[in-house]
Amino acid sequence: MREDKHKNLAFRLCALLGAAIVCHGCGIVSLLGTPTRHEKKVAAEYDLIKHKNKRVLVLVDQPAWLNAQANLRYYLTEAINDQLSRKIKFLPEYIVSYGQLSEFRARRTDLASLSAVEVGAALRAEVVLLVGVRYCELKPLGDRAYYKASLGAQAALFDVGGGARLWPQSAPARSIRVGFEIESRGREVAVSRLTAAAAHCIVRYFYNCPQDRFKIAEEIAEVEW
Repeated sequence: MREDKHKNLAFRLCALLGAAIVCHGCGIVSLLGTPTRHEKKVAAEYDLIKHKNKRVLVLVDQPAWLNAQANLRYYLTEAINDQLSRKIKFLPEYIVSYGQLSEFRARRTDLASLSAVEVGAALRAEVVLLVGVRYCELKPLGDRAYYKASLGAQAALFDVGGGARLWPQSAPARSIRVGFEIESRGREVAVSRLTAAAAHCIVRYFYNCPQDRFKIAEEIAEVEW
């Protein structure tokens, strides 16, 4: 009788643990139905996924006076386009490529007088993500391939058809600041890491981002200019 009780207790304990703990991938994702930080989402400020069938242009403004030691227009545009493709699921034909934008810049002598919306219209885009770089520091450390870097930018999303600002609603633009104290893999990796971090800190507002991936190590703080 006592042996039967022990078996029954063990069975009930196993059943309880099985119901309470669900293994997902490489970690435990829920206990007694409580969602993890990955299951919890930070709600999109502007749900771009609902508009992924619209043609989008990423327009990076790198002021002429900014000595960034890198073509930030290229790196940042490519990083944001990659995020739009992977996170928002934009198909390639709905993203204006950096090459298309470069060709447009080369043949327009009046580019400086055009607004972001006008550039978007000329390239048949329906929405424009305007990113203005405010500062960038890429500092070598010693005589090795070590770099310290930081970047500040502002971003806003516009509707080309009506010219209205779609995001953010509470301010003219969203300010971001990213950086790191050391990158040991050389200058090109440092620039890629910096611009990838900036791209994440912009695109994360356009989809329901998992809570544990919203903040990243390279994010310094949200700042206002």
